[in-house]
Amino acid sequence: MRIGVYGGSFNPPHTGHMLAAAELIAALQLDRLLVVPAANPPHKTLPPGSPGPEQRLALCEAAFAGLLHVEVCDLEIRRAGKSYTVDTLTALTSEHPEDDFFLIMGTDMFLTFASWREPERIASMAALAVMHRDTSDETWTRVQAEAECLRRTVGARVIAVENRCVQISSTTVRRLLAFGAPDCLDPGVEERILANGWYLTDGSLRGLPYESLRDICLSLHDEKRRPHVEGTADTAAQLAMRWGADPETARRAGILHDITKAIGPKEQLHICEKYAMMLSRTQRENPKLLHAKTGAVIARFVFGESEDLVNAIWWHTTGRADMSVLEKILYIADYMEPNRRFPGVEALREAVWRNLDEAIYLGLMQSVEHLRELGRTIDPDSLNAWNYYREITERSQ
Repeated sequence: MRIGVYGGSFNPPHTGHMLAAAELIAALQLDRLLVVPAANPPHKTLPPGSPGPEQRLALCEAAFAGLLHVEVCDLEIRRAGKSYTVDTLTALTSEHPEDDFFLIMGTDMFLTFASWREPERIASMAALAVMHRDTSDETWTRVQAEAECLRRTVGARVIAVENRCVQISSTTVRRLLAFGAPDCLDPGVEERILANGWYLTDGSLRGLPYESLRDICLSLHDEKRRPHVEGTADTAAQLAMRWGADPETARRAGILHDITKAIGPKEQLHICEKYAMMLSRTQRENPKLLHAKTGAVIARFVFGESEDLVNAIWWHTTGRADMSVLEKILYIADYMEPNRRFPGVEALREAVWRNLDEAIYLGLMQSVEHLRELGRTIDPDSLNAWNYYREITERSQ
């Protein structure tokens, strides 16, 4: 028999996993595909709100129940300690010594295969079936080079499997669940998650004290954006003390302002649809800029924040004419927090302590000129804000 071994945390299993399973069975002509949820993944820490191993096993059973030739295997759930692939394959090949095994992995995991525990033994027990989506990109070139290296060094059999499945990760699915906008889940899986309040769906995000809010927000961001978010929160609090706003509200606005930044344009539009948001033509044509609008909606409905804070997040990318003090503070804190590096930022940092409106004008002027240089569409709200604060600045000089 030809047996595929499809491992992972499946946290949670989603339609991308299910479609990949169907394609793998067809492409590799598998008699069985074993879906093997990891109890304790050695390469990652499961994020806050994740269900336990037995619960993830049950989610996999619900997700893959309708697929022929697919079996959910509890081998790693039953075994104590870290879930190492070499141990799993040793157990499976011992039970089925006459069968031909294929270890399923994505390109990212394949490129780290040489650093796994006992890669030589793994390669001796199973062919490495690498799922990929695009043979024209740089990643595929790296995969080909690594495949040749592994053939020489550990005698690996490497098989490329074209994967045209849903391009969404479990990380993105978890974020959408926390945002109250689940997507790409089997109905049975979604029902179980919501019934148990997994993945921050239990309504516990409203009215959090700041330290808890900070930890949750940072967990929903990509790691590289976290310094910017914290820098914006700290800068906003400092500016609030200078210009008479509430520092705690400003700090909360700063830590929340990019809360939906880590999800892509398709998912931004999904949130807009979920919360029945009316979008302008400019916004629909530039979904990458929607994070301010979706972030404001999530701040209101998921985190239960005040209207002033929500409005500050709504306008923090475009600005608007006649902004409130909190709106000005968040706009400029996002622009000039300590991690920002661009020509003119020092002038902003100097101006903001002297005259807040002048700093807003400088920020808007730099933003508008930069977009014009790139030939990009300028949001009408930004143009209105620029003209408004230009007049104020010119009158004060």
